[in-house]
Amino acid sequence: MSFGKRLLEARKRKGISQDELAKHLGTKGPAIGRYERDEMKPSIDAAAKMAELLDVSLDYLVGKTDVLLDGKIVNRITEIQKLSAEEQKTVFSFLDAFLRDTKTRKAYAA
Repeated sequence: MSFGKRLLEARKRKGISQDELAKHLGTKGPAIGRYERDEMKPSIDAAAKMAELLDVSLDYLVGKTDVLLDGKIVNRITEIQKLSAEEQKTVFSFLDAFLRDTKTRKAYAA
């Protein structure tokens, strides 16, 4: 999927108009339309700000990943990375147990 299609999808998912996004970027709505139609590419700074405003990663917008991580998840991951190695191990142990239990419940429910 192209940058423009990903931008359009993320903007609609967030529920904001081209004009609203443009206002936050200090530009006009037609510029957003040109980005979404892949007629123009934004600067890296503008693309990064779009990603932040739309709560998606820049990697997602530029097509480096198909995983659509919202900003809240990215912020949590960043906070986990700031923990000590031992604290990270504890967080991941809890997370692994939760995911394992969730998968087990789904398997038995099917």
